[in-house]
Amino acid sequence: MQDRALGTQGLTVSAVGYGSMGTVVGYGASDDTESVAAIRRAHDLGVTFFDTAEMYGWGEGEKLLGRAVAPFRDEVVIATKFGFTPRFGTDSRPEHIREVVATSLRNLGVDSIDLLYQHRVDPAVPIEDVVATMAEFVDAGKVRHLGLSEAPPEDIRKAHAVHPISALQTEYSIFAQDAEPLFPLLEELGIGFVAYSPLARGFLTGTAKPARDYDPTDFRTLMPWWNADNYDANARIVGQLTELADTQAMTVSQLALAWTLAQRDYIVPIPGSRNPDRVAQNIAAGDIALTAEDLERIAAIAPDGGQGGRGTPSPWL
Repeated sequence: MQDRALGTQGLTVSAVGYGSMGTVVGYGASDDTESVAAIRRAHDLGVTFFDTAEMYGWGEGEKLLGRAVAPFRDEVVIATKFGFTPRFGTDSRPEHIREVVATSLRNLGVDSIDLLYQHRVDPAVPIEDVVATMAEFVDAGKVRHLGLSEAPPEDIRKAHAVHPISALQTEYSIFAQDAEPLFPLLEELGIGFVAYSPLARGFLTGTAKPARDYDPTDFRTLMPWWNADNYDANARIVGQLTELADTQAMTVSQLALAWTLAQRDYIVPIPGSRNPDRVAQNIAAGDIALTAEDLERIAAIAPDGGQGGRGTPSPWL
């Protein structure tokens, strides 16, 4: 596994990380035993970057990840996030940040968090106050590096002026390319990019089904890519990508991850899976180098990404 730098403050992680949201929420019924096995398989295969959040099961995701990585905690980078409320509002008041971070440390069973993100910008709290509060934990040795998620350029710039931001996390995949206007700013400021949902929440695995075929608790039933107006068109895109992947003796998931890695050398995708074998397939994408011709063909197949949009507003557009 190759390493990549996130920011210029010394944070180095595996080129492919692991996103753990699906271990506890969002994708139907979960199995803690299988999830722990998947996380440990990822580590065995060279993954050193594991991502979670307060919102993922409201503490349950952090507890599961903490248990899974406990045997090798000192060998990995743990990222978590604060800022959502149970009703999906935002709350980044300084006193609330302090409460959440203290709870996250307990849930994870760690003395420090390697990368702490604000999960979403809170319009009621100046970003400067948010980052100043986050920086208190850096000064106290409880947090090593700071990040933002789904933040617009003006807030990224303001935040970075208060304390260096090591990483911006935003959805990014062949289906969701709307983060690309942020790349020049990240390059200017020396901020790394963490791509969540690099497999388009599972659509780019070749296993997607129409929304009606999922469990009602599965959040994909509510996403535009899966609705009746868009599903067939998106399935055709994945079919063409699969044909291309087949010519290269790889899976469509590996093609999608290799595409993400090829876009910039400071991008780290964090695919997640509860299945240890799929985890191994995802990690193998880190060894795949796409040619210029491959990238041109992908651009021709999906010039505008997936049909229907990613379902999350992009505040920079």
